[in-house]
Amino acid sequence: MKKITLLFSLLFWFTHVNAYEKPSVEVVAENLNGDAYYIPGLSGAATEYEGFISNAGFVITTEGVVVFDSLGTPSLANAMLKEIRKITDKPIKLVIASHYHADHIYGLQVFKEQGAKIWAPKGTWDYLDSEAAPNLLNARRISLYPWVDNKTYLVEPDRIIDQDTPFALGEHQFLLTYFGKVHSEGDMSLLSINDQTLYSGDIIFEGRIPFVGDADIIKWSKTLDRVRNIEMEYFVPGHGMASDQPQETMDLTYRYLNFLIEQLSLAVDDMTPFDEAYAAIDWLEFEDEPAFEAANRKNAYAVYLYLERVMD
Repeated sequence: MKKITLLFSLLFWFTHVNAYEKPSVEVVAENLNGDAYYIPGLSGAATEYEGFISNAGFVITTEGVVVFDSLGTPSLANAMLKEIRKITDKPIKLVIASHYHADHIYGLQVFKEQGAKIWAPKGTWDYLDSEAAPNLLNARRISLYPWVDNKTYLVEPDRIIDQDTPFALGEHQFLLTYFGKVHSEGDMSLLSINDQTLYSGDIIFEGRIPFVGDADIIKWSKTLDRVRNIEMEYFVPGHGMASDQPQETMDLTYRYLNFLIEQLSLAVDDMTPFDEAYAAIDWLEFEDEPAFEAANRKNAYAVYLYLERVMD
């Protein structure tokens, strides 16, 4: 009887993990420290590399696996699941969503099908209830087809986190740090205390200019000061390579955001039109960074509009 049950379990898993279009990009798990791993995405814009432009991670405990973020397509998440299964057959117990942006959540359904619970920060429902959520999914069903298709759906969280939350699974201790509306409608990080490894989500971009969008940039800057004071040995940003030099990894995002605030606050205070202000700023410090051409002007304009509102 046990052999039959095991056979059906394996058949169920095999059927599910092969139900998604295989990505052509290479998805590989890297061990960071102890039981902490991460999946390094590639450096690119939203729909480049089949959507594989963000990081994810996981921690293996004696009672199961804690996953952090789920990548930008079900196909990528399925490839990530296969990487996890190379290391452990323990159940996927929990997925922590750092924030509800497409490149971090479209893979959630793969882990939900494995029986995982989804925890997400307060602000998630602001996104899910907006017109932007289904509209973007429909757009990605075209731009990222066949890795995002009509079977791809937005997964609702099982629990909303609205404050710093410690928890344990097996012998591992964890801390969720809730930041509120910073980079997105709601952001949080995961610290694996046993492994001294912090998964930050998009609070930090490494090796490229960050995406500002409609972020609360002043709060974002203050949040970086908070993150820089978390005790850790290894650091996994939302985009870019993980590092055992956390302060160095955070440096670009920290300098860039504060530069935007400083330069554009002066322009707004002097009532200088945006085009004139943008042309007058010396961008030399950042212009050779990846994604500068694609993102910098949009970022600057978003910050300019934001500062006009808050400084009015």
